[in-house]
Amino acid sequence: MRLFEIIQARRSIFPKQYNDRHIKNEDLKLILKAANFAPTHKKTEPWRFKVLQNFHKNEFGKFLSEKYKTTTTKFSKYKFESINNNIKRSSALILICMQRDPLNSVPEWEEVASVSMAVQNMWLVSTELNIGSYWSSSKLVSYVHEFIKLKEGEKCLGIYYMGYFDKKATKYIRGSYEDKVCWFK
Repeated sequence: MRLFEIIQARRSIFPKQYNDRHIKNEDLKLILKAANFAPTHKKTEPWRFKVLQNFHKNEFGKFLSEKYKTTTTKFSKYKFESINNNIKRSSALILICMQRDPLNSVPEWEEVASVSMAVQNMWLVSTELNIGSYWSSSKLVSYVHEFIKLKEGEKCLGIYYMGYFDKKATKYIRGSYEDKVCWFK
């Protein structure tokens, strides 16, 4: 079953592994279209995405590294530089945001779960297209609203880094699903 193979092949591919190949907008649109088919309770469709490329992506890298510098209590020059370098290495970034239902018709955790499922759809299509990706949810995402205006009730949950990579993704051996399941018959 092809879908199961894609699920098994999905990995976090980090920016340091990306090459210089540019992701085509048609592929980005396909990835975002897949996100739109995530399950959603009461049809709230809470996922929101901000795609950063080129100039905006690089400016975001500068913003985040400076924000790290001014907010950390334990400054690391390596971390300061790696924040900006990881963003520069990425062909595109997608800011993963959630628009809270103004009627609060579902619990917030359900909307976070729905956004997470949208990201899983993105990740699976990225895997199929051989595009490496990684969801980062560092403390710095709480400052995204200072870089890009978010709507009322909208918040950033993470950064989805994307880029092509040359090396084959390493296989990850997981524990058995049977160790995580209890059957009650």
